[in-house]
Amino acid sequence: MTEYHDIATPSRTKAILKKHGFSFKKSLGQNFLTEPNILRKIAQTAELTEEDLVVEVGPGIGALTEHLAREAGQVLAFEIDQRLIPVLEETMAPYSNVTVVNQDVLEANLVGEAEQAFGITAPRVKVVANLPYYITTPILMHLLMSKLDIETMVIMMQKEVADRITANPGTKAYGSLSIAVQYYMKAELAFIVPKTAFVPQPNVDSAIIKLTRRTEPVAEVLDEDFFFRVSRSSFQQRRKTLWNNLISHFGKDEATKKWLETALEEAGIDPKRRGETLSIPEFALLSNRLLTNKKSL
Repeated sequence: MTEYHDIATPSRTKAILKKHGFSFKKSLGQNFLTEPNILRKIAQTAELTEEDLVVEVGPGIGALTEHLAREAGQVLAFEIDQRLIPVLEETMAPYSNVTVVNQDVLEANLVGEAEQAFGITAPRVKVVANLPYYITTPILMHLLMSKLDIETMVIMMQKEVADRITANPGTKAYGSLSIAVQYYMKAELAFIVPKTAFVPQPNVDSAIIKLTRRTEPVAEVLDEDFFFRVSRSSFQQRRKTLWNNLISHFGKDEATKKWLETALEEAGIDPKRRGETLSIPEFALLSNRLLTNKKSL
């Protein structure tokens, strides 16, 4: 049986960084986990098997990557920092099932890279990642809206963002991000990661969320882009009513007001409500009614 020595202990992390003369770049939001038990728990949350193909974003020195490699069939990791590539070549040497790509995941051809790494067409994958705080939402939405067939995502992020993603209607955290993610995936908060588990230590705690692809859409929409436009506009100013946000976005002329009034009435939605009180099916119904009544905007 192979004996492994975890990368993510404070002493080993420090030794690896010292050996390679690595210094953290604040601009890349680099915070490395130094708690092996938390990393094991992340991998367990993803429920990995040898059949799984895993995409990781921001492997760092490979602390999480090695746990994924031990459990999954293949791992494809995107690392933007060129300085970490020689580090990963060394730390991932024991794992023949890991492919590291030195590229910004936001600019990557995810399907092409996955097909090349995994050797099959349009693979179904799981995403497991510790995302940088400053760019969590863009990366998450890029992954969700890519052509990659993602079954599950287990992602570490700032707790505040995790609260927004998993929020229910009628709560302060609920907003357009909640809707954008939950439209595609079932979202649940898995566990909290204290800030003391990182080097360097961030200012706030992190959270692990698990996103699972829905077998059926949470709501039927005529046009996804327009649906998201309606939901985003409804939260432009949270303290304003749905009506005020919609006319602010679409226009205050009489024809537009009539169009909005008719759609809201047909959808059975009180214009005095706030966006945070509407469920995803209600936003879907509203956007569909708006399109049905006026198809050219």
